[in-house]
Amino acid sequence: MRSLEDFKVHEYLLQGIHGKKETNPEERKKFLGTIRERIVFVLTQAQVMKDEIIPKAEAIIQENSKAHLYLNGNIRYSYLSKYIALASKFNMDHTIVTNKEYHSDIGLVLAYDHAIDREEIYIKEPKQNIQKIAVEKDKGFLIALKKIFNKK
Repeated sequence: MRSLEDFKVHEYLLQGIHGKKETNPEERKKFLGTIRERIVFVLTQAQVMKDEIIPKAEAIIQENSKAHLYLNGNIRYSYLSKYIALASKFNMDHTIVTNKEYHSDIGLVLAYDHAIDREEIYIKEPKQNIQKIAVEKDKGFLIALKKIFNKK
């Protein structure tokens, strides 16, 4: 039977070989170093690059100014700088996370250092834009059909 001290030495050696034990390592990779249960909201990389999302993100950031902002360091700084400015505006800590071994589609995470278990963490795109794009696609399709049938 191993003593407690033997166990501690064994654990210490394992950490030296394999690194520090981490809960939910895959989840942490995806969510830029944090876990889902702590997240207020996330934006995809594509959403971070869209100016239409900024006002909604700003309102949530302002309401949760004690949280921490994580930004994906694989996104160009010109896009991240808008969110860094928001973090500064509300005296919020932020971290730019760059993981060269894992590609996350997440561009931004706002999270606390404790569990909050929000059911919905993804910000949805405004419906106006989705409807507008659908109408434009339909118009383009109809114009293409008219061109085809008017050639006769």
